Amino acid sequence: MPAVVRGGRRQSGPKGRAPAPRGRGPAAVPGKVSAVGRVDMSPRAVIISAVAGVLLLGGVLFTGARADRIGAAVSHKVDTTLGGMGLRLQRVHLQGASPEASAAIRAALPLQPGQPITGLDLDALKAAVEQVGWVREATVVRLLPDTLIVSVVEHDRMAVWQTAGQAYVVDPQGNVIPGADPGRHPELPLIVGAGADQAAAEILPLIAQRPRLMERTEALVRVDQRRWDVRLKDGSVIQLPAIDEEAALIQLDALDQRERLLDLGFARVDLRSPEAVAIRPGRDAGSV
Repeated sequence: MPAVVRGGRRQSGPKGRAPAPRGRGPAAVPGKVSAVGRVDMSPRAVIISAVAGVLLLGGVLFTGARADRIGAAVSHKVDTTLGGMGLRLQRVHLQGASPEASAAIRAALPLQPGQPITGLDLDALKAAVEQVGWVREATVVRLLPDTLIVSVVEHDRMAVWQTAGQAYVVDPQGNVIPGADPGRHPELPLIVGAGADQAAAEILPLIAQRPRLMERTEALVRVDQRRWDVRLKDGSVIQLPAIDEEAALIQLDALDQRERLLDLGFARVDLRSPEAVAIRPGRDAGSV
């Protein structure tokens, strides 16, 4: 006889099994998927995090300058360890330096053979080299395992400047090059007098463009800090004007081409006036 359930229809399926839920997704399994990745932000956790942050900050403030010492100690330990692996300075290559400047540049480098090469302060070494009077700029490169390369660009040497009984080597900006020995540069033109160092950059190229004049020139003398006298090796003097020196030299070129003036010899050629050229013959020279 069929079973009868009061108040409803007969249930089918296995006995005692609960009906399947109608919904799908996380709602069907409450408390499982929704709990994944959730951060515990209970009041107790917030208090613990805040206390930990305060303790960390207090530790940093307490150490103060000691942090630098700790960092330096760690760095020293690393350098010592790497040095034990063979990373020690053995060679220094100097590039671009003249023989005259090399000794001063090497003396400026605070280096010791065998020191850990990774501990070298390249910026400090560059600054030390650029303090040498010869050097305009420098580059310092570390080449592991054991080599340091120092490349320099020296100041250009423009002339030997003689003033007040002293002689100096100057660059194209008129700056004295400290340590440069004028006696070692006989190839440089000689400029003489106050202000000659600053004015020479304009006149020297004009003289160099005239090989016949250049090979006969002994010195360029600055007169009253406003104009030049060109003194020749035979004692002759060419007086240039205070302005438009090139035009005066063009006049001299014309005379030399026509009369071979520089070969004849003279005591003085006065080019200070553009309207006339005055020539004073030498003792053994004929008139021009």
